[in-house]
Amino acid sequence: MGADGGHGVRRGGVGEPLVLIHGFSATRLMWEPVLEALERSHHVLAVNLAGHVGGPGLGDTQVSVSALVDAVERDLDAAGYDTAHLVGSSLGGWIAFEMAIRGRARSVVALAPAGGWEAGSRAERRLRALFVRNHRLLTPLLPRIDSMMRRPRLRHAMLWQIAAHGERIPPATAAQIVRDSVGCPVYFELMDAILRDGPPRALDGVRCPVLLAWGTRDRILPSRRYSQRLRDMLPNAEWTELPGLGHVPMPDDPDLVARTITGFVARVREPAVDGDKLAPTSRMPA
Repeated sequence: MGADGGHGVRRGGVGEPLVLIHGFSATRLMWEPVLEALERSHHVLAVNLAGHVGGPGLGDTQVSVSALVDAVERDLDAAGYDTAHLVGSSLGGWIAFEMAIRGRARSVVALAPAGGWEAGSRAERRLRALFVRNHRLLTPLLPRIDSMMRRPRLRHAMLWQIAAHGERIPPATAAQIVRDSVGCPVYFELMDAILRDGPPRALDGVRCPVLLAWGTRDRILPSRRYSQRLRDMLPNAEWTELPGLGHVPMPDDPDLVARTITGFVARVREPAVDGDKLAPTSRMPA
């Protein structure tokens, strides 16, 4: 059984530490479909990103991906983990790579990670236009979002960009996903920061095992347009496709996503150490 910690961080399960990092304008709610399965074999820490609904505030700190990475590092510190297996979805995958460069990752599973576009490219401009349009379209619907999400076909239609089977998301959860996204305090500032700072220039500092997993029905970061640059920067990473799954694959097929994560971690994890589930471990060399 999981428990909520500071600023809505969820902790639960027994085993090696596994940290779940959600994507842009989302919350840890995205991980709900796979939490129970992951907690059977890992001590799971599901964080809320700084500046997002449920996450810590950024105060006077300039909004940036780096500031979000700093906050996730603080979450690991608070949990007593020097390193952990990291699982990141979309922007969370990019953050997981940055955490790995800082020596905090035992392994990384990146689900359709962000950052696979060139600065100033058409692919980058497409994403900004997409998120601006989504925010503009969804904001006026908030007063009616609960009633709208009770209809499976409408739920599927409204969530088609993030999930191939949005109708599988419970109505209350679907409505909350929309409210959290539209209400994200750093929605536009973070988009501006990503354009200002650009995608990652290199990932050669990632020295832990990496799995890149991509849904074949991803409508936000389709792999044919957004994966190759990351694959080139991470030549030793494993690659797998998630057949028929969307950008946020957890609600589409929780069993497949959980097996993908736990199977990879089981193959690459270091030999167990007495007290590993409780005590911090030595940081991997940078």
